[in-house]
Amino acid sequence: MLLAIDLGNTNLTLGLYDGEELGPRWRLATVHDRMPDEYGLQILGLLSHADHNPEELTGVCLASVVPPLTGRLVEACRNYLNQEPLVVDAGVKTGVRIRYEDPRAVGADRIMDAAAVQHYYGGPACVVDFGTATTFDAISAEGDYLGGAIAPGIGIAAEALYLHTAKLARVDLQRPPSAIGRNTVHAMQSGLLFGYVALVEGMVARFRSELGPKMKVIATGGLAEIIARETSVLEIIAPWLTLDGLRIVWDMNH
Repeated sequence: MLLAIDLGNTNLTLGLYDGEELGPRWRLATVHDRMPDEYGLQILGLLSHADHNPEELTGVCLASVVPPLTGRLVEACRNYLNQEPLVVDAGVKTGVRIRYEDPRAVGADRIMDAAAVQHYYGGPACVVDFGTATTFDAISAEGDYLGGAIAPGIGIAAEALYLHTAKLARVDLQRPPSAIGRNTVHAMQSGLLFGYVALVEGMVARFRSELGPKMKVIATGGLAEIIARETSVLEIIAPWLTLDGLRIVWDMNH
């Protein structure tokens, strides 16, 4: 079995693959001061809860956009899983041609998304990833990564409202009764949820004008399903897309 790990600024996602089949999967909070032993024990606990053990693992594939934590996860995999993880970086085959001006500036998670889209759906495509940032990635008809757009994520926007205003509190991201909020909480929920829906719809329209009318739209990330309930432009919901990309890249390199 392959353990795929995607380490992001907000979430740590993990999934177990038996061949191409994704089995148990987990989405955890990224804890930036967690030490290798803590990561190791946490992963062991997740495996045990799913009735698996480290001896069943044939490999670990890791994508990280948090460099200070990458080495800690690698150490945890060595010491607790007895595995040397494949860390996705510039020297790893991905099957994706990167047309960005500086290919090294593209996050590994975005390339894994592109690899999964190329494999499962084909291009042209726009991948909307709802993470710490809300990213829009353009995949050509040939499967090349062309570039994209980066906007602050919903969580960042909500936190900014709380931190930089005197009277606005933290709110849960829930659907308000109407777009016109009748109280401050509903007004903030409307601005966050419906505002980001409008952002997504507008950006998708702009990407489609450049990639063509046959462009597919794939949504991923922890908030994909919440946003998808409010708009029809997100055609495919694939919350574990990055893990699928890691599985595909693992196979390419073994």
